[in-house]
Amino acid sequence: QVQLVESGGGLVQAGGSLRLSCAASGNIFSINTMGWYRQAPGKQRELVATITSGGSTNYADSVKGRFTISRDNGKNTVFLQMNSLKPEDTAVYFCTADWVPLGIRRPPIVSWGQGTQVTVSS
Repeated sequence: QVQLVESGGGLVQAGGSLRLSCAASGNIFSINTMGWYRQAPGKQRELVATITSGGSTNYADSVKGRFTISRDNGKNTVFLQMNSLKPEDTAVYFCTADWVPLGIRRPPIVSWGQGTQVTVSS
């Protein structure tokens, strides 16, 4: 199976920036789409941003113009640059990957990271 290891979360003041990273490792043939979700206390998990292997992106309306998702295909790593952070961005952020294992006729699998806490103070 694949391992997704996230880093970069922490505490910042409103208006500040953070950069999240997520590195995938394992018996990977290819990774199709990678992305970020977040979950705040008392709320359900929501999509933040996704990026395909070809570089196509989409964002939640709440983060458009402030967050940028990117990836390094050679390192199987996805990034989330978060600027102009607001207190409502406070949540646990989860990395996801839609990937294909090595082997013959293996179907795609969706995996999740453990989550990293982002806290924005006012």
